[in-house]
Amino acid sequence: MEKIDIIEQHIANRSLDLLKILLKDKSTGKYIKWATDNYCYMGSTYAADQEIFPEMIIGDFTNVVQPRVSKSQKEQTKRTRDKAEVFTPTWIVNEQNNLLDDAWFEKSDVFNCTDRTSWLTTTEKIAFTPDKTWQKYVDLKQLEISCGEAPYLVTRYDAVTGNAIEIKERVGLLDRKMRVINENVDNEIEWELWILRAFQSVYGYEFQGDNVLLARENLLYTYCDNMYEKFGHEPTLLQQKKIANIVSWNIWQMDGITMTAPYSRRKPEYIQLSIFGTEEQEGGNPTSCRIFDWRANCSIEFRTMMKGN
Repeated sequence: MEKIDIIEQHIANRSLDLLKILLKDKSTGKYIKWATDNYCYMGSTYAADQEIFPEMIIGDFTNVVQPRVSKSQKEQTKRTRDKAEVFTPTWIVNEQNNLLDDAWFEKSDVFNCTDRTSWLTTTEKIAFTPDKTWQKYVDLKQLEISCGEAPYLVTRYDAVTGNAIEIKERVGLLDRKMRVINENVDNEIEWELWILRAFQSVYGYEFQGDNVLLARENLLYTYCDNMYEKFGHEPTLLQQKKIANIVSWNIWQMDGITMTAPYSRRKPEYIQLSIFGTEEQEGGNPTSCRIFDWRANCSIEFRTMMKGN
């Protein structure tokens, strides 16, 4: 089976600005941080607290960032041990996403029928009701916590095997919204508007910077895949940048415990000496993570949502 391959140089070849958008941390105004020591062997600029600059992952370094399945077994084990990183097989993703849809539609087997580790995709058009329209389904807000490469949102490939998955067989939450739009909208301008709304409705956060980038890339590529499948051509650079901007807001880097950007505490302006040696003084508070409310057209602190405000 075809194996997935994500190459940052391909994005940079299309537009370096597009890659910069995918690396942007909207909360800090800088680039996302590595937030893992897996790359320290490449030098001090690849330390956990350092930003991921575009030039660090393209050119001679284009294969630095790889999906988990492409990493060595030793590295996978280390990330599991250090960050509890364990990726879920797509059949389990499908089962869990089906449970969400079972509750919303108040019936089962809407998108597919499962048989243990496989599923059979339904071929008939998804049916909706006057109370639960396809538009409401597309606008339904959904969040994947500790999202890794975002397999619960988009399933371009199985996160465990690396095998590519055909569009019609994809089972992510955003994949399902896109199927619904594809079934209900044929006008390309209207399709684009609803696709934007679908992307605005799904969120995910992750600590490790390489995963944040991979998740964002997976969402962007899912958009490109669907446009080509639906209309037979790739999206324009402007269209890709619009999606990338949404994705860089909605898939963000965050410490899930503190709800702040990793390593965002301001560096100390001075060093205090003590009889025990040198002590660094911590300065400032870490940056609270912000997300975007697309309907209200404003950014908000993520922690305010957790408080029910």
